[in-house]
Amino acid sequence: MATLKLFVKTILYKPLYNALIFLVWLIPGHNVAWAIIILTAIIRLILLPSSLKAARAQIKLRDLQPELAKIQAEYKDDKTKQSQAVMAFYKKHKVSPWGSCLPLLIQFPILIVLYYVFINGLGMQRFDLLYSFMPRPEFINTVWLGIDLAKPDRWILPILTGILQYFQGRQMMPPSAKATGGKPADDKSGQMQSMLSKQMMYLMPVFTVIIAMRLPAALPLYWIITTLFAIGQQWYAARQIQNSKVPSGMQIQNVEEKEEKYRKPEKHEEVSKQVRHGVEVTVRRKK
Repeated sequence: MATLKLFVKTILYKPLYNALIFLVWLIPGHNVAWAIIILTAIIRLILLPSSLKAARAQIKLRDLQPELAKIQAEYKDDKTKQSQAVMAFYKKHKVSPWGSCLPLLIQFPILIVLYYVFINGLGMQRFDLLYSFMPRPEFINTVWLGIDLAKPDRWILPILTGILQYFQGRQMMPPSAKATGGKPADDKSGQMQSMLSKQMMYLMPVFTVIIAMRLPAALPLYWIITTLFAIGQQWYAARQIQNSKVPSGMQIQNVEEKEEKYRKPEKHEEVSKQVRHGVEVTVRRKK
């Protein structure tokens, strides 16, 4: 355990802490808020490939949830056949239930370490962790837009964090399961899952606001930037999946229709022979 802690401190914590203090030193006024925003954005951009992969997997699983619920309802009395049918369903659609978890497991330690970096980076007490070549700011300004990031903020940042988390949860809400004929599905497990998803969508932002009110305001600021990135990633991944669902034949047809619309009509010639004054004359007319 001690070895793992030392490894995390050496590989993740110290580099991130030094990066934060360097940004504080570099920014005019030594404001820690801008350093937190910039460092969070840099880390999220580095993690972007794995984040997009996880977002695509989550959206695919969300869209397939109604069909999966039907399979689970069909074999609800036989768990063995249910498991086989579910695995065949995943294989058919080329998705994995762990596809959205593995990339997040890679990111999770980094984000947790970043969380502690922002707590300790609000003061100058841990400058002993700085590398010898790292410049040191004369002071750290923790006030940003009238909010002291070293102290809990009771309203603005926590409420904004909760609102953004609500929109993120709403993005990932599964589509309503519909049975054939447009009637609501009778599957109780599907209805229960939908109800739990809705409850979590409303309850989690409330819990986030309550927790954020008790922590230094630097942490809600970090959550806001992270959630904004997550919302953007989910939107982009959803657009990619939606575009990939358009059949190639339809795309070709649309291109041909556009070309036909702007194509200039071809000119044709009409050839006729006439006899004028006893002489046969060939007349060509363009249409």
